[in-house]
Parts: sequence; C-alpha cells; structure tokens
Amino acid sequence: MAVSVQAQQKNDNEKCRYTKTTYGYLMVLREGDNVLSLIENLAKEQQIPSANFTGIGFAQEVTFGFYDFNQKKFNPKTFNKVEMGSLTGSIAWNEGKPSLHIHGVATDDKFDAYGGHILALKVGTGSMEIYITVNSEKLERKIEQPLNANVLQLPCIK
Repeated sequence: MAVSVQAQQKNDNEKCRYTKTTYGYLMVLREGDNVLSLIENLAKEQQIPSANFTGIGFAQEVTFGFYDFNQKKFNPKTFNKVEMGSLTGSIAWNEGKPSLHIHGVATDDKFDAYGGHILALKVGTGSMEIYITVNSEKLERKIEQPLNANVLQLPCIK
C-alpha cells in the first residue's frame, strides 16, 4: 500500500526534532527546516543558559556573511543545494532572547568550498544533525562599538 506524498510530508512534520542527551541535546532537522529558528526555539523552550554546538548535513540554502568593518555590516552571499561539511556555533542571550553565533563550511557538487559567518540556513534533502553541549553558566552578548558587533560577554574569574 503506497503512502501519499502529502501524508508522508505531514508525518515528517510531526517527527520530533530533538532529544535530550547526557551532555545537552541532539537535533535531527528535516528538509525545509529553518535551522537558526529551531535552535533559538530549543534554547527558549528548554531555557538553555548557554551552549556550543556542531553539525553536519545537507542545506537547501545557506547564506554566509562577510563582515565589512568599514560599513559595520555583513555582506551576504547565498548558496543553494550544498552539503554542510562543518557547522559550529554558540548560544547565548541578548535582551531576553537567544543570540546565536554560527560559522560553517559548505561544499557544492564540484567540491568547491565556501564558508564563514552563517546568516541563514535551511535544511535540504535528507537531514541535518546538530549536537548541542549545554553549559551551566548563562552567557550574554552585547553590541560593542566601534564595530557594532554582538560580542559574547564573559564573567570575570577572580
């Protein structure tokens, strides 16, 4: 008996996206998922104080940004249908909301690699696995001048 495409898509949408582990969480994201939004939602729902994460998987679309220090903004460039060979980042907080800092490297079908600061990321065909290691200390980010950069703030150790 064949399962209709629509029924399969509904089933995929209902699959869980994360599970708790001894060190934090494992996320398995599906085609079309907005990676940044889902990590932010997990941080809010689970009240993650701070964390670092790594990941791999297929991307339907990734937008990298190269920071222009003179303009004080990112110059974006988007790539489609690539594989994320590496994804690494951190979760902190800014004004009560999760604040992500993510970098990655993507390769295309010619094995050309692109990388840098990730501004947007959508999962492609298949899945994306993200391993999140939770830290006990709540960390904040704040905009620092003169670069207008959102910088992680560390508590001083005495």
